[in-house]
Amino acid sequence: MIVLETDRLTLRHLHAEDAAFIVRLLNDPGWLRFIGDRGVRTLADARKYIVDGPVAMYARCGFGLYLAERTADAAPLGMCGLIKRDSLPDVDIGFAFLPEFSGQGYAQEAAEAVMVYGKNMIGLKRIVGITSHDNERSIKLLEKIGFRFERAMRLPKDDEEISLFAWQA
Repeated sequence: MIVLETDRLTLRHLHAEDAAFIVRLLNDPGWLRFIGDRGVRTLADARKYIVDGPVAMYARCGFGLYLAERTADAAPLGMCGLIKRDSLPDVDIGFAFLPEFSGQGYAQEAAEAVMVYGKNMIGLKRIVGITSHDNERSIKLLEKIGFRFERAMRLPKDDEEISLFAWQA
């Protein structure tokens, strides 16, 4: 199901057929360093991740992480969307793209579209973003799309301190 379209991207629901891409993305060194190891090594692991994560969130919240595809050739570039974590009171924006697509504006284009969707279609008045203190690319992107640093924090069951950024209507 297509959720959003931009000049260059289509953002759609993830489904089991995206498993090979998910294995690749979730094992990218950048994902492992800044987001963490989700233990997704096989196609079966990836299908479980998709069903238990994004697909479950679509059903529960009406939104979630979407596959970002290049419209011209349907190449999967990354993921971007909104997440409702039990550990945060607010909905947060999440994004991750394969390294060969970084520096081309895709993440910003996807994140801006997701923000418009969150504000206009879901009616969110506040959206947060969390990132490692040293994830300079994510911090720059959050700031470009209107987020401001709010505080350092720790998520439950996580030893690493992270930065919480927020956008408010």
